[in-house]
Amino acid sequence: MRPSQFDNGQMRSRCSRMKAMPLWNEKNDRRTSRTRRSLSEALVELIKDKRFDDITVQNVIDRADIGRSTFYSHFRDKEDLFQRDWERFLDGFAQHIDWEKAGEGSFVPVVYLFSHLQDYHHFYKGLVRSRKTDAVFKSGRIHLSQKIETALASLLRSKPAPTVSLPILANYLASELFALLQWWLDHEMPYPPERMDEIFHELVTPTFRAALGKSA
Repeated sequence: MRPSQFDNGQMRSRCSRMKAMPLWNEKNDRRTSRTRRSLSEALVELIKDKRFDDITVQNVIDRADIGRSTFYSHFRDKEDLFQRDWERFLDGFAQHIDWEKAGEGSFVPVVYLFSHLQDYHHFYKGLVRSRKTDAVFKSGRIHLSQKIETALASLLRSKPAPTVSLPILANYLASELFALLQWWLDHEMPYPPERMDEIFHELVTPTFRAALGKSA
């Protein structure tokens, strides 16, 4: 079996469980979670039709039917709302990476990430119109790279040091993922998420196996 191969039934089950994952992992009360979710959904809907730069806080709170003081009790501005949503999403994604299987097949469930962005491709188009994709993907790459580095450091604490430093490994994995995501979206999603998962692992698994000192 190639490292990139996976059982479709298992992957669909895994993806289904992950799609059910709440956007927020904070231990806030239900009202706080509902408020933040409403604001997040309002911003997503607005970006489908308007450039991000043209959207105001007033637009967001009108769409969400939430007061201005309530908005500012949760977020500094619309940029803060967007950034924190993006980081929470990436945190949830990072939590589902099976680092115990690093370098041994489909250990990074990127099918979930591709499926999510496929569902929100109109949102991505709105970011393109606003010329924010580079900044968004850069911040995502940096944030995910930090999460990956922390997770790998914990996993490898009692194991032989990898042949490549952890910051480089983490940056490599995050960069490869976001480069592939951007190519896929820019080319109108020519392959399904499941195939992109295979492609990603075909690209990164050999490098990871070598860096972790595992034979091919």
